[in-house]
Amino acid sequence: MSSLRIGPVTDDATLEDWRLVHNTVVPDAAMSADEARERVGRYLLEVAYDGDVLVGCTTVRPPEADGGASTVIVRVLPRWRGRGLGSALYERAMRQAAGHAAPAVETVVWAANAGGVRFAEARGFAEVDRYEPEPGAVPYLTLRRPSA
Repeated sequence: MSSLRIGPVTDDATLEDWRLVHNTVVPDAAMSADEARERVGRYLLEVAYDGDVLVGCTTVRPPEADGGASTVIVRVLPRWRGRGLGSALYERAMRQAAGHAAPAVETVVWAANAGGVRFAEARGFAEVDRYEPEPGAVPYLTLRRPSA
C-alpha cells in the first residue's frame, strides 16, 4: 500500500473506474454510466489506486435534510481486501464527511458482503435499517454512528 493514490472522479475514465468498483462490490445494484454520472454532481466520488492499479472507491454524501446524517461508503475490490486499504479510504472519507457537521454518519452495506458489515461494525456503526430492493432479494443494511 506504499503507493496508494486517491483522487476525485474528474473525467469519464475515473468515473468508469468508480463504476467498475461499485458494480463489482455490489453486483445486485449494478449502475449504468448515466446513473453514475448523475451522482458526480451530487456526491463526492473518489477512486483509489495502488500505483496504477484500481483498488477501490468511495462515496461521501451530504445530509439530505437539516439534522440528517452524512453518508460514507467505502468499497475495496475483493483481491485487495485485508491490506489496510479500506481503513485508509474510510479515514479519508470520514474527514470529508466531518465537513458536513452532521450529528451522525451512515453507511450502506450489501448484507451479502459480510466483511463489509464487520468492517463497519468494528468502527462503531450499528444497524438502523434494512431494505430489500425486491421481495426475496439480499437486503441492504443502513448502519449509523455518531459523528466524531
